Amino acid sequence: MRMTERARRVGFAAVAAFMIGGGVFLGVTAERPIKSGSAPTATASPPAPASYADVVRQVLPSVVLIRTPDGLGSGVVLDRSGNILTNAHVAGNATMFQVQTADDPAPRTASLVGAYPPGDLAVIRVDVPSSLTPARFGDSARARAGDVVLAVGNPLGLSGSVTEGIISATGRVVTGLPAPGSAAATLPSVIQASAPVNPGNSGGALVNTSGQVIGIPTLAAASPLGGTQAQGIGFAIPSNLARDIARQIIVSGHVTDSLRAAPGAQVDTVTGPDNAPAGAGIAAVAGGGAAARPGCVLAT
Repeated sequence: MRMTERARRVGFAAVAAFMIGGGVFLGVTAERPIKSGSAPTATASPPAPASYADVVRQVLPSVVLIRTPDGLGSGVVLDRSGNILTNAHVAGNATMFQVQTADDPAPRTASLVGAYPPGDLAVIRVDVPSSLTPARFGDSARARAGDVVLAVGNPLGLSGSVTEGIISATGRVVTGLPAPGSAAATLPSVIQASAPVNPGNSGGALVNTSGQVIGIPTLAAASPLGGTQAQGIGFAIPSNLARDIARQIIVSGHVTDSLRAAPGAQVDTVTGPDNAPAGAGIAAVAGGGAAARPGCVLAT
């Protein structure tokens, strides 16, 4: 897998978070990178709708409820071929899914196209895509702190729920504790927003006031003391990155360019007695990778 983007990170803050698809507790670190690479070409933004109600009417048909044998989450319709973008932790180990739209409770069968757990993204495809409404995507590179956003998804199975907030920050890097049997996912340049999110929101839509999807809600922060979910601190994968990864999965069945530097080593989060992040440990080095070259030293 070729990975090209290199990002310098500055600043550091320790928090904890939940994966909001299945309620998996995570400890995360949040950093702010200096942006590198280029974003996909943006389309011109349409005039802003007159009200939040207009935004909701536009977006709801494009956000679906996804049921798996292990739980539920949300997804965003990508195209009229039935491809739906969601989180890898929502898909889990499943290969078949049941999908419902906000205006049609009849379940549709969907299958896994591919998943990219390091970036917590996956694509599933509905077998009969007729009447699905593709979402309109905006340029997430234009998102700014203070912008009003809505989180649309299916928290706790409540189909088509909407919450409101603002973008608190952009460019966060969050690294979660691994779920059982999997490595930790590090998500670069995520959007932090205050719109309340809960289990079931994962894979849904973070939208601007023009009704454009600019992020995929993924994590909700939690207090390091006691692990209770914090209010108004959620993280979403930028839509530019999510769409690029989804395109690669649809075309190739896997990710061919993650836009990340590739050290060639598996690095896992090390936790302390209170389950809070305490550092990082090198779990494995890939043969032939950068970390295996003579003279290469990885510091943790």
